[in-house]
Amino acid sequence: MNNYDFCLAWNWEYDADFVRILEQACLGRGLRFFQVTPDNLLNTLEALETGQLSFRAFFDRASEADPRFLPLVRWANGHCVYRLNPHERAVHAMNKATMHLEFITAGINTPYTIILPPYDEQPNLLPLDLSPLGHWFTIKPAHGGGGEGVVIEATSMEQVLQVRQEYPHDYYLLQAHIVPAQSGGRPAWFRVVYCGERIYPCWWDINTHVYLPVTEEEEHTFGLTPLYSATQVIARVCNLDIFSTEIALTSAGLFVAVDYVNDQIDLRLKSNTYDGVPDEIVHNIAEGLAEMVLSHTPVQSS
Repeated sequence: MNNYDFCLAWNWEYDADFVRILEQACLGRGLRFFQVTPDNLLNTLEALETGQLSFRAFFDRASEADPRFLPLVRWANGHCVYRLNPHERAVHAMNKATMHLEFITAGINTPYTIILPPYDEQPNLLPLDLSPLGHWFTIKPAHGGGGEGVVIEATSMEQVLQVRQEYPHDYYLLQAHIVPAQSGGRPAWFRVVYCGERIYPCWWDINTHVYLPVTEEEEHTFGLTPLYSATQVIARVCNLDIFSTEIALTSAGLFVAVDYVNDQIDLRLKSNTYDGVPDEIVHNIAEGLAEMVLSHTPVQSS
């Protein structure tokens, strides 16, 4: 039998650099690392079924986009495997409507939001007062990522009625726009990465999507320490091991979560693509994941 310490499922070609870095972090700790891709998925499932293969920790970066990986997810769930971002938690955190309500309960500032039921459940809405949303607002489905299905500058109820039919089974959120303060001549809009209790706040340009790590000096100069505490609360709410969130600082001094939980972080390297994650953070994430696996599944002596 081939028994591995850590199995990673992945299917996005741009993950290749991250996978290489993660494998190096695992090997440096004596962890046996196994990759499952679309190319070896069927053989892997067969080997698991016949007992020729097993693994003790699992991280899924494939099944959200490719349901063919779900049997692998189910195998990990049924075999007492240590799972990073367990599937059921990731699915729960993926629901923006649910996260919105849980964020409010946890005391996290969020944009003013109206949550609409799925079109299939209630095609005809009761009259809505959209005035608290401002002159223009965002319409977004409760599920999905990468801006899919999102209308950023909606202005009318007619748009709402039309857009919510695009994903008729899903809830929709109508959210007021958050205008960030200016800090050091740039918008105080941040994408924060969380990995195993380590927090990496970055300035994030909403137009170019370029990351720039927040320095210790900037943290003190602009009063950005609440980025850490807010992200810690978000981690307790979503109960994930690794995710990113977007937080804006307003001119009123409020830190507002504007994009709640992204569990499938884009981990392209900044050295290879202008809007990638800074290389040092990607390396730190790989080290953090390997450390979590090592602490939960100590390397067995041969």
